[in-house]
Amino acid sequence: MGDVMELTYAEALREALREEMIRDERVIILGEEVGVFGGAYKVTRGLLEEFGSKRVIDTPISEIAIVGSAIGMALGGLKPVAEIMYMDFLTICLDQLITQASKARFMSGGKLKVPMVVRTQYSLGRIHGSQHSQFFPSWFLQAPGLYLALPSNPKDAKGLLKASIRENNPILFVECGVLYRSKGEVPNEEYLTPLGKAEIRRKGEDITIVAFSRCVNEALKASEELSKEGIEAEVIDPKTLIPLDKETILSSIKKTGRLLIVSDDIKLGGIGAEISSMVVEEAFDYLDAPIIRIGAPFIPVPFSQKLEQEYMPNADKIVREVKRLW
Repeated sequence: MGDVMELTYAEALREALREEMIRDERVIILGEEVGVFGGAYKVTRGLLEEFGSKRVIDTPISEIAIVGSAIGMALGGLKPVAEIMYMDFLTICLDQLITQASKARFMSGGKLKVPMVVRTQYSLGRIHGSQHSQFFPSWFLQAPGLYLALPSNPKDAKGLLKASIRENNPILFVECGVLYRSKGEVPNEEYLTPLGKAEIRRKGEDITIVAFSRCVNEALKASEELSKEGIEAEVIDPKTLIPLDKETILSSIKKTGRLLIVSDDIKLGGIGAEISSMVVEEAFDYLDAPIIRIGAPFIPVPFSQKLEQEYMPNADKIVREVKRLW
């Protein structure tokens, strides 16, 4: 076998779950249709047969019960990985996530730990309508104690999930539905992708592009187009929003003097707003041009395929916005 293998994003997630379940018998999977059906997106396929119904648990259709049970398991010494089928449905269990899981360690003076992962996905780009396509990571910037991971490729999907399962803190692990069938190289050997450490996916001297989840790939496409016109973009994938690797972002801006932030969430009050504010506070003197934010418009996600595509950030929009600075 070679040093790497090609896996889809979904397969990489399954590998992470399986390896951690073999490594640690405390790892439990629970959620709607994760067992017999193998998961709505087949990420957990085959795990029930391998590990049994005590470790792969099909739950009732109740997000409150799923996350509440996971919190209890974690407080009791297990390492639950709970699945919420759509990110939209996190709104039903926000009290468990924000009031209970994220605060237990603080409220107990560090005596209580909640080592749990909540896996979910956002279906923007899959024509699932406004109630099954939402992406709202910035909401959780107001929940200290809760980590948030946003893998953009199969390698990080596996490495970040393994690292998240080994954490002693609650982690919201947000996958991207349109990436499940995307393929990429994944190391054969054991590895973890550290939380809170960004990766420079492409080096450049002219502008820094900070992109999240699906938009990392759009930023890389845009950077190749910009390069043809003599503009070399540096593309940064933070991988986790909480914790955020500010040092890598600021170091890049100090080199390029320009910044564009792109994410699938709504532009108003989104990821871009927080990062641009941080940069203005900590690196304003290094900026040679206004910061550009690309996000979704302030409307619900359209159901029409053409309208949904227009709603979403893409490489063409990135190229167009970057050119405004030259």
